[in-house]
Amino acid sequence: MRNTVPILLSLLAFAPFGVPQTTRLREAQAPLPGVHLGYVDSGGPGIPVVFLHAATGSSRVWEYQIPAFTAAGYRFIAFDRRGYGRTVIDPAGPQPGTAADDLENLVKYLKLDRFHLLGSAAGGFGALDYALSYPARLRSLVIANSIGGVTDADYQSLGRALRPSPQFDALPPEIREVGPSYRAANPKGTERWVELEHISRAPGERVPSQPLRNRITFELLEKIATPAFFLTGGADLYTPPPLLKLFTARIKGSRSAIVPEAGHSSYWEDPALFNRLVLEFIREH
Repeated sequence: MRNTVPILLSLLAFAPFGVPQTTRLREAQAPLPGVHLGYVDSGGPGIPVVFLHAATGSSRVWEYQIPAFTAAGYRFIAFDRRGYGRTVIDPAGPQPGTAADDLENLVKYLKLDRFHLLGSAAGGFGALDYALSYPARLRSLVIANSIGGVTDADYQSLGRALRPSPQFDALPPEIREVGPSYRAANPKGTERWVELEHISRAPGERVPSQPLRNRITFELLEKIATPAFFLTGGADLYTPPPLLKLFTARIKGSRSAIVPEAGHSSYWEDPALFNRLVLEFIREH
């Protein structure tokens, strides 16, 4: 486990692979209970949009979202969950914490009012958990390519049938999470995705298993009143398109969209469509 380090404040110019980037982000560590939470923040007066990354990646994966959302006038914020990126765990504090509480503490630290929240894949677990725990904070909720952390037995059984273990888990992450169309058409982009996945965690470091505040079930999801939008990729091996109906049927007024041919990383594989769909949705709220 890494040692706790002092707060780091700096300005970074993010230069995404193949994307012109002039937005400058403030990179820092927020001293929160049990953790120095690494985050990036574009600042400014725009309404905040907070991004929660997948288990394969860190706050660095949003290279294609930063220019699109800041150009649209929003304040871009993303943080590294415990065990990822620039976040440093403080063993003297409460462990392992929850992603929802880490986000809530970061929101208080940054003195945010209401904001939009987007979670991708495993980040979607924390986003749903946050929406159930702190609904008054949210303007809207976007869940992308995520099985949502739902614990219903029949849903869990379906997941095991779709992704048999250990065969599925033994596949390289880019095979599991990047669609074949993208891998065939964009080998350099795939290489960059793999690079970001590799640098998301320190070599040999185990990511702490953070519990959820809530035991998420489809019945519990019916309590969500926040405007919600679900996306997935047409070739997503974790969340194939029919699964979205299980969520939209439970959350009143929610909607869904499919990113054609994309796998489990639609934010990366087709960022133009992904960004347009999300921006259209959050502008309504």
